[in-house]
Amino acid sequence: MTTPPSARPPRRRSARLRIAAAALTALFVAGSAATPALADDRTASTDTPPVPTLSWTECQGGGGFECASAAVPLDYREPQGQTITLAVVRKKAADQTKRKGTLFMQPGGPGNSGVDFVRNNYASLPSALRESFDVFGYDVRGVGRSSALQCWDDARYTQAVTDAKGVPSGPDLFGAAMSQAADFDQACVDNAGALLPYIGTEYVARDIDLLRQALGEEQLTYYGRSFGTYIGTVYAAMFPERVRALALDGAYDPVHYANRPYAYDRPQYLALDRSMSHFLDWCAADQAICGFGDGDPRGAFEKLKGDLDAEPVTTASGGKANGYTLVYRLMFNLNEGKVIWPSLGAALRKAQLRDNTSFLLRPPSPASFDFLGPNVAVECVDRDYPQSRHLLKWNVKANAEAAPLLGPAMAYGPPTYDHQHATACVQWPGEHVSRYDGSYRARGSEPILVIGTTGDPDTPYQDAVALSRRLDNAELLTFDAEGHTAFGRSACATDAVVGYLVDLKVPAKGTTCTDETQPPSSTPKVAPPGTTLTEIRNGVNERQDRIGSVS
Repeated sequence: MTTPPSARPPRRRSARLRIAAAALTALFVAGSAATPALADDRTASTDTPPVPTLSWTECQGGGGFECASAAVPLDYREPQGQTITLAVVRKKAADQTKRKGTLFMQPGGPGNSGVDFVRNNYASLPSALRESFDVFGYDVRGVGRSSALQCWDDARYTQAVTDAKGVPSGPDLFGAAMSQAADFDQACVDNAGALLPYIGTEYVARDIDLLRQALGEEQLTYYGRSFGTYIGTVYAAMFPERVRALALDGAYDPVHYANRPYAYDRPQYLALDRSMSHFLDWCAADQAICGFGDGDPRGAFEKLKGDLDAEPVTTASGGKANGYTLVYRLMFNLNEGKVIWPSLGAALRKAQLRDNTSFLLRPPSPASFDFLGPNVAVECVDRDYPQSRHLLKWNVKANAEAAPLLGPAMAYGPPTYDHQHATACVQWPGEHVSRYDGSYRARGSEPILVIGTTGDPDTPYQDAVALSRRLDNAELLTFDAEGHTAFGRSACATDAVVGYLVDLKVPAKGTTCTDETQPPSSTPKVAPPGTTLTEIRNGVNERQDRIGSVS
């Protein structure tokens, strides 16, 4: 077993953005046309920022949803200065005399729209939530309708994912990955430089507290999933006395995520490959239902990646689907858990037959890129990677080797999703003024509910365990299952979350839910409850974050 090269303690990076910020500021802020000068001190001002006024109107498309805009400080070090406008949405409880308050719904990401999250999932929420709360969501700064940032344009992103490989090879994979990541970083500076310093999660948490006040709530009631758990954790750490109830589903270990990123990245590689391995093991044991692999699905999968790299499949739109496309789609669809396994088998078989109707042969789309750009940029602002390129190279190589099924494509691929951020973030040219770097204990908060899924391929279960221990007042709810998150996939977990949010009933210590839906006896013709069969509920392709509906 090799050991990583030593590195000096991470040091804060404060390289100035190489762009005229004033020219870009007008694209996304209200107020004067110049960006406020950045102080050496990154601490937010003690001045009180104004609470935004929300003027609600019926949303386009109706459905009883109300939309508004909220002006919040661009830079909380100058709370009376320029503002950035956030898009917000709510659906009011039908009987306002029985409502308990407002439920903030925070999707995963970073990069998913909170407005879409509420609008797309409201009808699937348990009736107790819809009856007890006004359900509220918003697009965080830099995402969706809230001054969405762009790094690479669609053409450049398309080129990058088309050139990527499922089985990367060559004399200098690391050097090529670093060059591509540097190009991505420069595009961020060129296209969104004036916004980049201010998209970190500390400022997002401050935005939430202003929105809480704007809605007239004394305390926050909140459901966050995946990256939304980190946002909720930072909020609790900063404003513990303002927490009424926080349900954090698919939780992050905040210390590893923000301050020890290599310790966070490695388990994520391993969890994803473990989920793929579990699927292939099932496929080998139940060939009649899986239909892929001819007795050796693991060998067939490795061959398929290489075959698609050598001879990509032409898609219906004229694009090219290769081994990287296959890995990219599996990375998200594995999050559905066992219920989707027969559909994955059928889709792999189609890919093997070069049938471009396989949902695993859909290259990332422009809608995907709207998600992926902020996904990389936010994490590069939030996370403090050591600057040693020698250490980075060691970790990239080690992660690729430790997760051989899906890891190499991600380790050496272009900046897209979580696993592919390190090469961009080590070279990140922007400032980190909005990064949270305080304690995560949230001392003095009301009880917080942390939910972890044992076979989660995206946010490993040990992260939920770690968060429940780092918080001063938290309880862990376990879902013993494959797939990402628990709410909406487990009736047991869903009931526990509802009881907690509505009545503040915290599950008993050690509570474990075991009601995962097992693989169907044949490939379903329609999506089982809580799935789409063609995309994760955190739907990157359509920029949707879907919650399942369990009976």
